[in-house]
Amino acid sequence: MNPIAFTIGSWPIYWYGILISSALLLGIFVAQHLAKIRGYDVDKLWSVLLLTIPLAIIGARLYYVIFRWDLYADDPAKIIQVWHGGLAVHGGILFGLLAILIGAKIWKVDFFAMLDCITPALALGQAIGRWGNFCNGEAYGGVTSLPWGIHVAADDALHHPTFLYESIWDLLLFFLLIFLFKRQKRTGNIACLYFMIYSVGRFFIEALRTDSLMIGPLKQAQVISVCLFLCAAAVLYFRNRKQPEDPDLSGKKTK
Repeated sequence: MNPIAFTIGSWPIYWYGILISSALLLGIFVAQHLAKIRGYDVDKLWSVLLLTIPLAIIGARLYYVIFRWDLYADDPAKIIQVWHGGLAVHGGILFGLLAILIGAKIWKVDFFAMLDCITPALALGQAIGRWGNFCNGEAYGGVTSLPWGIHVAADDALHHPTFLYESIWDLLLFFLLIFLFKRQKRTGNIACLYFMIYSVGRFFIEALRTDSLMIGPLKQAQVISVCLFLCAAAVLYFRNRKQPEDPDLSGKKTK
């Protein structure tokens, strides 16, 4: 597939950028809608998002560049060319978490309440954004004989469409989180479930990929997925032990 959607004069507009931008806009709409359901201050949510989104994008790019420095050492100018791909989800998540924590302190909102609104939007954004990988001919898996295998530029064989696997997983995760959102009686549960369920899917899908970033001999996404799962499971367990249930969580205001 041609990664360029169209051109404006001599300036190419890439499908990757269109899809990522669309994912961000739709994700903002979803987060805002969820904040309204619980009666949170939407203006404060916007403030947190305006800090989080750019830092998450920077983090996603820096994470990728650090682990694939061999691609940029000879031409550092390529670092800013994000329209060619090269955004690591885990880098965006880690920087995004830091940004939300900082934003929660600045605007005096509940960190976990904000996460509950943002993580379902993140799952939907990831489901959309993964198609940018398809347009760029990246994030595919090893050779397969399955009928839904795809051709890539590397050879004539069929390969696992791992971008598609993750897109479907993220979309199902989004619908699950939306279903559970109104049914939760403690803040933070939605966010923890996102990190746990996403990490399970990413761990197994990453095993099929051939272009993974590495931490020594291990695939870094699998290592980070295990760490995220364990941290989220611990937070979920201890918060549900200590935090009292709120039978009417919807309609409460952040403080």
